[in-house]
Amino acid sequence: MSLPSAGTRTAPALILASTSIYRRELLSRLRLPFVAEPPHVDETPRPGEAPAALALRLALAKARAVSAQHPGALVIGSDQVATLGGEPIGKPGGFEQAHAQLRQLSGQEVAFHSALAVTDGSRDDVRDVITLCRFRTLTDAAITRYLRTERPYDTAGSAKAESLGIALMAEMRSDDPTAIIGLPLIALTDMLTAFGLDPLDQLEQA
Repeated sequence: MSLPSAGTRTAPALILASTSIYRRELLSRLRLPFVAEPPHVDETPRPGEAPAALALRLALAKARAVSAQHPGALVIGSDQVATLGGEPIGKPGGFEQAHAQLRQLSGQEVAFHSALAVTDGSRDDVRDVITLCRFRTLTDAAITRYLRTERPYDTAGSAKAESLGIALMAEMRSDDPTAIIGLPLIALTDMLTAFGLDPLDQLEQA
């Protein structure tokens, strides 16, 4: 693993345990050098596991899985679970399932649990940032047009808020506008700073 210099202060190697292009784009906003690696973690829920607990467990498992391969690195894990009435909403996988999912979510409020974990191999920090999304009342025709255009079949709730899926929403409430996309940067900045990696401290002096 090779990382460029992180500015005027020495910083630990930073790894994002994810292959998501959206999470990579979000992390790049902090202007910290990092690499991304797949975590290879079984994401099967445990019997009776609450959605929030699932998201937190998987975020930490991803971070630890990559950390075990890179001693001394600072590793970020993340996971997101959507829920309606406390029940998890999965990834649809195809058009028919996505259409049925959006019909169910039409006019409803969905909670997205965006879990974060940061580990240095000896110490862990985990957090759950919740975004409440109220969906617009959607017609079958509007759902069909959206799905044919966006094809969000690998996304829980069939709504990619980072792109056209935002048009499905009537309202969003969260402490962090980046949480819905999958990597809450406000919480992450606080977590990284606690590990000695404040993004602002790493900037080159003018």
